[in-house]
Amino acid sequence: MIPEIKTTAEQKMNKTVEALKADLGKVRTGRAHPGILDHLHVDYYGTSMPINQVCNVTLADARTITVQPFEKKMVGPVEKAIRDSDLGVNPATQGDVIRIPMPALTEERRRDLTKIVRAEAENARVAVRNIRRDANEHLKRLLKDKEVGEDDERKAQDEVQKMTDRHIADIDRLLHAKEADLMAV
Repeated sequence: MIPEIKTTAEQKMNKTVEALKADLGKVRTGRAHPGILDHLHVDYYGTSMPINQVCNVTLADARTITVQPFEKKMVGPVEKAIRDSDLGVNPATQGDVIRIPMPALTEERRRDLTKIVRAEAENARVAVRNIRRDANEHLKRLLKDKEVGEDDERKAQDEVQKMTDRHIADIDRLLHAKEADLMAV
């Protein structure tokens, strides 16, 4: 029983950290990187497909992403999907290649993005703490139902706490790296 509770808690905490990584990857910095387009979808023969499955997404330089659809007739829909996205970029088409210049961030915009990133990290910390609380409640229920002894329950709670501390440290590390990336000019 106790190993199952710990394993479940560990998996949920790992998913929380992975979700934060994905969310932070979507926050645009001044630099270009192909992963910025991963969450965008385009209509492909009546099916919503991720852009990176219908196009070749590469970097031309530090501030420019190039997108080349595999089929020439997909240029228009892909450009429209990028323009209508929440990225605030203005793609330019040259033949069958779409160039996306990434504008430099203003100081004010950098501060706003830092606040957003901090809020995302805090939400992830809260999620990890909620997972800890749920695991501890399960452990207390096992103790109450006399399925485990007090020593085992206390030891398991300590292990869950260490797991929580480790995941919160990971979240803090991701946050500091993203903040440094945002504030770099």
